[in-house]
Amino acid sequence: MKVPIHIVEARRGQMAAWMQQHGHASVQAICAAFDISEATARRDLAALERGRQVVRTYGGALAEYNLRFPSFQERRQQASEAKQAIARQAVALIEPGATVFFDAGTTVYAVAETLLRHPVTPLEVVTNNLPVAETLASVGGIRIHLLGGELLERQSALVGRLSRLALAHYRFGLALLGAEGMDRAGLWNSQSELVALQQRVMARAERTVACVDAGKLDCRAPVFLASWKKVDRLLTNADAGALAAAGLPNSL
Repeated sequence: MKVPIHIVEARRGQMAAWMQQHGHASVQAICAAFDISEATARRDLAALERGRQVVRTYGGALAEYNLRFPSFQERRQQASEAKQAIARQAVALIEPGATVFFDAGTTVYAVAETLLRHPVTPLEVVTNNLPVAETLASVGGIRIHLLGGELLERQSALVGRLSRLALAHYRFGLALLGAEGMDRAGLWNSQSELVALQQRVMARAERTVACVDAGKLDCRAPVFLASWKKVDRLLTNADAGALAAAGLPNSL
């Protein structure tokens, strides 16, 4: 039986909104989310691509939002001094012999750059951040474990089910996480796939440290990451007055 066009258009609108939140999804994930066949999912994605709402990829689709998201190199140039200051604080928390998770994002990448100049060894580094892996690969005494998964090109990060499954092999003494926003509720990030990985990391870490510059204070991104009670420490260049005014706890 042919589905009325208004129902098809409503589903496609919901799918476009869902893709904006998830950033990237496989055809199988879309089928499960909307209870549709693969053939229907592919027709819907083709229509959304014609409307410039998604870009189809091998086995799935990428939200158009992800094409507008600043690239890793573009974001490296933003608040660079603040990121370097945060990075110095983060390196001071790293102890020889530890297993540390390095998150995707440019603030955590700044930690890797600082560690390159001032190595802490021996060290096990687990990451989904390709630039982090490349930067630290040549440092003697630092072993790099790169998670598998699907590449988000503009974020230079690996995400997805395989990345989350790989985390089962690790326990972290320290997890360094980034975020796109922070407010009184907690931390926020841009995509659900990134958040799902971060939340799994937090569950396997003894200490979770958020590395977030002041430009993201009192801001929200599309997906909620974690409340402050799940964060052991916040490293930021925002001053105490600004943090208090935004309603952030003073015990971080």
